[in-house]
Amino acid sequence: MSKRRQFSGKEKVAILRRHLLEGELVSDLCDRHNLHPNVFYRWQKEFFSRGEAAFEKNKDKKERKYQREIKTLKAKIAQKDEVIAEIIESNVRLKKKNGESF
Repeated sequence: MSKRRQFSGKEKVAILRRHLLEGELVSDLCDRHNLHPNVFYRWQKEFFSRGEAAFEKNKDKKERKYQREIKTLKAKIAQKDEVIAEIIESNVRLKKKNGESF
């Protein structure tokens, strides 16, 4: 029983590039690298299905912007909670001082 060869992502891209950019035949590449053509086409399909990630640089900027905004809003909420807690505490003290029940 022979072991399957594990190709790194870099190797897979290099093989795909030789076909897509340099025009090498899939059959020649598969013979040279001892690949079944189905494996090659599966790599190609996966490569193109994830390809849009290479063009999503603005998404990272938006994500960082949203994360900063979330952090700012959480800080504001925490500050509001502290103020509300102080007001409630003050109100309770005043009620106790005036003999009111709550």
